[in-house]
Amino acid sequence: MAAPLYVTQSGRLFHAGLILIVTVGLPARGKTHISRALERYLRWLGVKTRVYSLGDYRRKVLGGAKNVPPDYFQTKSPRSEATNALRRRIKNEIEDQIMDFYTVQGGQVVIYDANNGNVKNRKDCYQKFESKGVHVIFLESICDQEEIITANIRSVKLSSPDYAGWDAERAVADYWSRIRDQEQVYDTVTADEGPFIKVMNVGERIEVNRIEGYLQTRCCFFLMNIHTKPRTIYFARSGQSLIEHSYKADSDLSPAGWEYAERMKAAVVARRKALREEKRANGEPMTNENPLLIWTSARRRAYHTAWPFVHAGFKVVQKPIMSEINPGVWDGLSTGEAMDLYPDEWDRFLSDPYAHRAPRAESYHDLSVRLEPVIFELERCQDDLLIIGHASVIRCLLAYLVGLPPNEVPAVEIARGDLVEVTPASYGVISRAFHFWSGEGRGDASGENLYENFAESTSGKGSVLPDSGVNFAADAFNMEKEAQEEQNTSKQKLAKSIGKGNKSLLARLNSQSNGNTDGTKSAPHLPPFQENADEEEGRLIKSPGSEINYSSGNEEVLSEGELQDEPQGEGKEGGSLRARAMSILEI
Repeated sequence: MAAPLYVTQSGRLFHAGLILIVTVGLPARGKTHISRALERYLRWLGVKTRVYSLGDYRRKVLGGAKNVPPDYFQTKSPRSEATNALRRRIKNEIEDQIMDFYTVQGGQVVIYDANNGNVKNRKDCYQKFESKGVHVIFLESICDQEEIITANIRSVKLSSPDYAGWDAERAVADYWSRIRDQEQVYDTVTADEGPFIKVMNVGERIEVNRIEGYLQTRCCFFLMNIHTKPRTIYFARSGQSLIEHSYKADSDLSPAGWEYAERMKAAVVARRKALREEKRANGEPMTNENPLLIWTSARRRAYHTAWPFVHAGFKVVQKPIMSEINPGVWDGLSTGEAMDLYPDEWDRFLSDPYAHRAPRAESYHDLSVRLEPVIFELERCQDDLLIIGHASVIRCLLAYLVGLPPNEVPAVEIARGDLVEVTPASYGVISRAFHFWSGEGRGDASGENLYENFAESTSGKGSVLPDSGVNFAADAFNMEKEAQEEQNTSKQKLAKSIGKGNKSLLARLNSQSNGNTDGTKSAPHLPPFQENADEEEGRLIKSPGSEINYSSGNEEVLSEGELQDEPQGEGKEGGSLRARAMSILEI
């Protein structure tokens, strides 16, 4: 269970009953991807859910394709009696496990991941489980776009044990022949078979029949927002602020925070280049790269950390809903001060760091509820996405993607200077972390990670199991060198583009590129910008897309022409946007 919104003592939503979602569809139609995504969402809601895959169980029993009888997938001619008996045994065994999940383990929703392309087999399954008080819903995935099917075969099926050691092209041809055989005997779900949800081309269109009840309609709403387009999601904390331990202050970035922002942008660009090289080395088809979209909260230190991306022409969207957890009366207090001033609250907090709410504060449970709309937008987004945010927000979103139990969420270490990379896949997500910054604001003298306030800190909030796969701070790959090189390259390109004929500017950039590389120098002191500077300079710093209007609602799309809230604080002279834009050359 990841970050449950609604929990009962039994783990069941009593008004929803037992539900079996039976997937239907030809091979390589995205059934497994849909099943795993739906399982992740239902678990996050607090519903005890599990996917049972007939294919996975068959591989567990028989092994790879070399151990499967030659007529196991045969449809054009009758199978041998031994093969039919083997198929019935595997099917009955996994359905017995499903019933055990309901009756013994207290489960509520099962997603039965199999082809189920035959009317008779679906009818038998429906009658078997309905007679035991389980509400059956058919979830059919239909896809008529060959490029989606081929991409699914290459990205998922070739890595399965069925094709271990096979040549890629031979494996693709074999899988296509399996699909062609099953197309001849495939029956689509009809209205008289029972409740169903039909998903066309993985979210392009949804058709529903006799879907009733709260949980069932939530499933429909979720399925309307998912897709299978490959993408990468990045997470990084905002830079150091002038006033670190005050939620109310909403202070601007410190000089080191501005440099951190530049280094982060370089790290993201370098990492995206490395991913392209990885794909090329693995022989994967080189399609057009996804555009990169940046989300930040509306707190100054978050959206100012995104300014280098704005200057580079990327789309940056502010989301006020992504503000950090509210510490309430603990705002500005250290761990020791919170223990001394609020001993009773501290004891209650230690008993349940996820659900406890200090006076006038938010708990992590409250934060998860607040972030639910972001979850749907995260699923719907088809671009590569960078979320520049606060440690508490990143923890909750990672809890959803990775599947953390709630008691572990507050303890996840999210270090400033680490870039967390998450790649959604059919069988879950692949997560990695990359360290790009060791400068001011990352850790204290003892090496512990620094956080904006006590509510964000991991102190006293339990621990994460070693096999959880989210020990990002300890497992991060070092890419400081690559980030520094990319930053230097970016400065050189910028110097050439706006400093033609300006030798002093080029010399200044060269000296800074060859200078400090440890991430510890402060941002420079700039003279105030004169508002009557020539118009040519103004055009040079204008980024593409700077005429974008604010989006509807409370979200704001930032571009250089519309950046709001000029930076504040000591060491930052000059209040104009143009001066701030030019200051990136000095960092």
